[in-house]
Order: sequence, then structure tokens, then C-alpha cells
Amino acid sequence: MMKQLVLASAFVAAIGSAAGAQTASNTLGTVHLTKKVMADGKPLAAGIYQVRLSSDEVKPAAGQSPEAERWVEFLKGGKVAGREVASVINAQDIGSVAKGRKPKPNSSAVEMLKGGDYWRVWISKGGTNYIINLPPAA
Repeated sequence: MMKQLVLASAFVAAIGSAAGAQTASNTLGTVHLTKKVMADGKPLAAGIYQVRLSSDEVKPAAGQSPEAERWVEFLKGGKVAGREVASVINAQDIGSVAKGRKPKPNSSAVEMLKGGDYWRVWISKGGTNYIINLPPAA
């Protein structure tokens, strides 16, 4: 009986470690939203959020690579508070896609775009850029 308990405990610990590793590898960074925005058509309050990649897939547009967009989740207190689609752009192509100040590698920036139509959440992680455009909430 003791041997079975030890094996069961080891199995549970292994599963927990694997789940923790998966979550950590999906984490993109932390962002501070200073204003309430809309994410996936729903309000997302101002605050500090951890952003991670979702396992949900985005259906690519015609001629678009399957990796061009990804769902990201905004977590607050360990719970998903909202989600939105992020454009995924590698470091070599970012200069031709996005203008202006870029975040340093492995950091993030949040700024209102010219015209006030969108807040841009820009996360740079591991040579990949994730750009999320969020309209202000009314």
C-alpha cells in the first residue's frame, strides 16, 4: 500500500510540474492598462495583467500563415479576465510592419495609437513580437 501511495504521489507531482512548465512557457509578459478597453468585444478593466498565449487557434485568412495570429489571454489574480487576437511578427520583419518606438527585447509597451482609436499592447519575447490592438471602452 505504501509503495502505491509513493507512486501515486510521484505521478501527481510529475503532472503538476509539466502543467506548470507549459503555463510558464506560454507566458508572454506583464502589461499595465491605464484605461478600460474592449477585448474580444467585452470590457477589460484598467489594471495590471499577465498575458499568455492561449491554446485556442485562430483561423487564418486566405493566404495567411497559421502562425500569423494567436489568441492571447489577459490574466488577473490567476484567472482569465479577457482575451484578444495578437498579430505575431518575427524580429526580422517588425521594421516593415510597425513604425515608432519598439519595446526592448523581452519587455512590453502599451500606448494609444494616433487618432485615439486603439490602445496598442506590444510584447517582445524571444525574438517574436506580439501586437494586440484594443479599442477604448465607452
